[in-house]
Amino acid sequence: MVRCLNCEAASLSPFIDLGSAPLSNGYLTESSLAVAESWHPLRVVVCSQCWLAQTVTPLSSTDIFTTDYAYFSSTSASWLRHSERFVADATTRFNLDESSMVIEVAANDGYLLQIIREREIPCVGIEPTTSTANAARARGIPIVEEFLGRATGEQTAQAYGAADLVVGNNVLAHVPDIHDFVAGIRALLKPNGVVSLEFPWVTALVDGSQFDTIYHEHYSYLSLHSVASILGCGDMVVFDVEEIPTHGGSLRVFAQHEATGAFEISAAVPRLMQFERDHGVTTLDYYETLQDRAEQIKNGLLSFLLQCKESGAYVAAYGAAAKGNTLLNFAGVRPDLLPFVVDRSSSKIGKWMPGSRIPILKEDAIRCARPDFMLILPWNIADEVTEQLSYVRNWGGRFVQAVPGLETW
Repeated sequence: MVRCLNCEAASLSPFIDLGSAPLSNGYLTESSLAVAESWHPLRVVVCSQCWLAQTVTPLSSTDIFTTDYAYFSSTSASWLRHSERFVADATTRFNLDESSMVIEVAANDGYLLQIIREREIPCVGIEPTTSTANAARARGIPIVEEFLGRATGEQTAQAYGAADLVVGNNVLAHVPDIHDFVAGIRALLKPNGVVSLEFPWVTALVDGSQFDTIYHEHYSYLSLHSVASILGCGDMVVFDVEEIPTHGGSLRVFAQHEATGAFEISAAVPRLMQFERDHGVTTLDYYETLQDRAEQIKNGLLSFLLQCKESGAYVAAYGAAAKGNTLLNFAGVRPDLLPFVVDRSSSKIGKWMPGSRIPILKEDAIRCARPDFMLILPWNIADEVTEQLSYVRNWGGRFVQAVPGLETW
């Protein structure tokens, strides 16, 4: 019997079923094109006890986060600006200086810790993927190349010192054993230390029809209710929460040791908990409408691409993003409807999208092909992409976005 990842209840109800899909960041090389890909069920349920939404058939983290993991955080200018603002605010709020220690979990390519380091604040990153860990090391950032759990937390704290601040941006949803992960955070923190966790908000997913943010890397889809429950099981308590715009709508929670933390619980915590209750987050009905909307989005995209093909309009895409792979594979889009995708990440260029097998090219391909429409797959940075590709309008080209509904401009 399948039980909840958090509270182990058996009361799991359907949320959404996207069929099956390959690993969202399993980009193909020329040699792997000749090999069959592994597709896995992509189905999400929700627990009616702690309200954690979660995948039913999760793969192991070592299957997903491989040594050649292709997602590099620094490729997004807007994400770097977001990180700079966070560091400036956190430095002031938590009095961070050269005597402090900051540890980032899922440090990726050092996008955030490089900003910490520039302020001469001691720091260390924990990052399990070799490709991104090496990129961080190239920036002079010490990296522990492991998944975080209790043992890694204890070893890291012993080697580098316990943390005044632990940062975990967009990592909690990627963790299969969430209680061991929280135990790792506890082991990293000083008695009066603080952890900051950012994660996409499940209400943004549901309200914005953001089904394409569902892929195998995400073991869970989080609300304040579920995160407070997860942290509470590890003797930690949320003392503040903020709504932030990243990834289509996210939350940033600040938590501390329940027994030794120094911060009072802000009014924002009970206020947002009440908002979630009023919004329906703690009812099964809230989750039941996403399936139909996902199918409508799929059908809308397919109709658009088929009409373009019939009329001779050329469509290309920007952003070899994980969410784009979910969308394209759920819709069954292949190179006959979308000949290529452009991306800025050198780790993806020259490869093919998993499942759809659409080639990933350099941005120069846009100027050569002069497409009539550019489909923006990472819709969360649509403004950034539109500005970057503004020259498309020189030949009358337009932009397209499929989620939360088909839109051209």
